[in-house]
Amino acid sequence: MRLNVTVNGRPLRADDVWEGESLLYVLRERLGLPGSKNACEQGECGSCTVRLDGVPVCSCLVAAGQAEGRDVVTVEGLAEHARRRTAGRTGETGPGSGSGGSDTGSASGPGGSDTGSDTGSEAGTGSDTGPAGDTGRAGGTGGTGGPDGRQPVAAASSQLAPVQQAFVDAGAVQCGFCTPGLLVAADALLEQNPEPTDADIREALSGNLCRCTGYEKILDAVRLAAARGGPQSAGATGPAGPAGPAGPAGKDGA
Repeated sequence: MRLNVTVNGRPLRADDVWEGESLLYVLRERLGLPGSKNACEQGECGSCTVRLDGVPVCSCLVAAGQAEGRDVVTVEGLAEHARRRTAGRTGETGPGSGSGGSDTGSASGPGGSDTGSDTGSEAGTGSDTGPAGDTGRAGGTGGTGGPDGRQPVAAASSQLAPVQQAFVDAGAVQCGFCTPGLLVAADALLEQNPEPTDADIREALSGNLCRCTGYEKILDAVRLAAARGGPQSAGATGPAGPAGPAGPAGKDGA
């Protein structure tokens, strides 16, 4: 069957999808988005968490056909999702020009090329060289995909979402296998509840397992993101870069 789905703000199409395939399989193997991890395949670990029409779900339990015509956000799209969310609140429409760096994931005109790094997991690049009206497949003229049949999707931005930056700053990442699901779940929590209590955080992340940590650093990261303003702080500006060296003192104009 053919699956039409919007992933990280981009309408995509996957052909020859078997009715029994999961959304997780389609994202990883057909659309080239490996950020959502394949672990238990039983909805127990949360490593494959994505947002389906805004709701966090275990993508391993969602049949691919259930995503037809719906909106999916994966860890690769968190930064762009956060930017669009804030732009919608403030009325901004232009691309980000944050102090932490420029947005390298925007398309350069109709049918233009998209490049960017996947700040949620592995790096990836892709291009959409189809006609301006064709929003179907990514990666190659006519949408044929790569030699393995997959359709690589370029990441939306090289910047980090606020919750991602908080995980980095709090040292909440160890092996990283569970991190994509935790990030998606935490971002959804902060969007709905910008000032969560510890009980709220624990409840929101109760479906995400981590075998490396004692969870305290993960809780610290969510607390930090909330203290910084949660998703509301995710605007056109990225995390501030390191300060440059001070210049020579100027002359006193007086």
